[in-house]
Amino acid sequence: MAVSANRLELLQIADAVAREKSIDRTIVITAMEDAIQKAAKSRYGVETDVRAEIDEKTGDIRLQRLLEVVEVVDEPAAQINVEDARLRNPAAQVGDFISEPLPPLEYGRIAAQSAKQVIMQKVREAERDRQYEDYKDRIGEIVNGTVKRVEYGNVVVDLGRGEAIIRRDEMIPRETFRYGDRVRAYVYDVRREQRGPQIFLSRTHPQFMAKLFTMEVPEIYDGIIEIKSVARDPGSRAKIAVVSRDTSIDPVGACVGMRGSRVQAVVGELAGERIDIIPWNHDAATFIVNSLQPAEVAKVVLDEDAERIEVVVPDDQLSLAIGRRGQNVRLASQLTGWDIDILTEDEESERRQKEFQDRTQLFVDALDVDEMVGQLLASEGFATIDDVAFVELDEVASIEGFDEETAEELQTRAREYLEKLEAEQDEERKKLGVADEVRDIPGITTAMMVALGKEDIKTLEDLAYCATDDLVGWVERKDGESVRYDGVLSGFEVSRQEAEEIVMAARLKAGIVTEADLAPPAEEEETAEGEEEAAAV
Repeated sequence: MAVSANRLELLQIADAVAREKSIDRTIVITAMEDAIQKAAKSRYGVETDVRAEIDEKTGDIRLQRLLEVVEVVDEPAAQINVEDARLRNPAAQVGDFISEPLPPLEYGRIAAQSAKQVIMQKVREAERDRQYEDYKDRIGEIVNGTVKRVEYGNVVVDLGRGEAIIRRDEMIPRETFRYGDRVRAYVYDVRREQRGPQIFLSRTHPQFMAKLFTMEVPEIYDGIIEIKSVARDPGSRAKIAVVSRDTSIDPVGACVGMRGSRVQAVVGELAGERIDIIPWNHDAATFIVNSLQPAEVAKVVLDEDAERIEVVVPDDQLSLAIGRRGQNVRLASQLTGWDIDILTEDEESERRQKEFQDRTQLFVDALDVDEMVGQLLASEGFATIDDVAFVELDEVASIEGFDEETAEELQTRAREYLEKLEAEQDEERKKLGVADEVRDIPGITTAMMVALGKEDIKTLEDLAYCATDDLVGWVERKDGESVRYDGVLSGFEVSRQEAEEIVMAARLKAGIVTEADLAPPAEEEETAEGEEEAAAV
């Protein structure tokens, strides 16, 4: 059978659109069928169930109407009674559908325009779906494209099979692009939106630099060297922490490359951004000291619960450690995840001297002793009245200039002071209305009950419904810096685990949870018993 030219043309158009839009040919033909169906409905009536079918080999268009087999016909355009249906198909039953061929359509201008709109809409939807499917799994990759246009500082990039956007805040400062420029960027988000899938690119994302190093350094690509963390001040300075899984390979040297070739390739892509390559270390103090390069560090003091560290540097290294506008210490904090306080040796000495004076004055006032005795206690490492009251008598008596009688007198005065303080705090606790039963919670002191009462936590139930963060505070990252928020018990030496135990004990005592609720599931118990038996064998 010969195929007419217009039929061949129909298939050629479908092939051309599929190639141009990079979508499946079947989708284009289905869109054409939908367009023909819509045009046929406008010709035969919207109540008519018209089906169009295009033969993908010959281009033949077949139109047919579906009629529902019913007992009594209410809508002649869509229904047929069972007797008439059985004349066409003896096996027809009520509820079946009978197809009836329709003559070819003559398309007018309006029908052709309507069909064109349907096809364009379907093709556009298919193109959007294809684009989303292509890029949704490419988040975290680097892509190359050409600048298509610049709109209000945002750069629209042609990726070949789709468009992407680099927003103004994702551009490296002072970096400009013009139409036709080649651009490389990091895919950090792909979203479905009303106007189609949106592909968001970034040149300031920390992982953009990490991916560039992966491309330039074969050892990173092969997994021999691992990038632990990255901190960037885009266009100005960056720090990257690396560690080698092979002790024979220097991670910093591998990233720098011969005569700096590898790191310079990354610097060139990042518009001259200076990069410090830091050797990562599992010891937090060592890693933080490394991260403050090129500054030299004299001493560090860690507070692991608060993830805070004090770094003491020589006076001449202070400006280098802090960096211009705090850049060096800020990047080091981002890189390590720790809050870093920079002190000079003189500042630390002054602070220690003040702490010594404060402790001395505490002993003088609380124990009613002269300044010399207070200084002796402070210099021997006693920090609180509790230290003096409850240590072994020998520890106090062994201080130079003290004897056993003096030590006994000091401990007696310390205990009397603590009893007086306890009585005053208990009185304040009662005035605040904090229930006696709160005292039964392990780890809770009278001073803590006063602090709780001031925050309107007065009953077991109030304490039971507290979160751990409410008690010990929490840390949030804002603009690359850690911000510390105090809790009710932040002034006391209460760890996060101890706070969790206090809250859980309050919930048990208040009856909010039971021991059975906290018991591990039976399966876990059986597994644990089995492991113990296996270990015994």
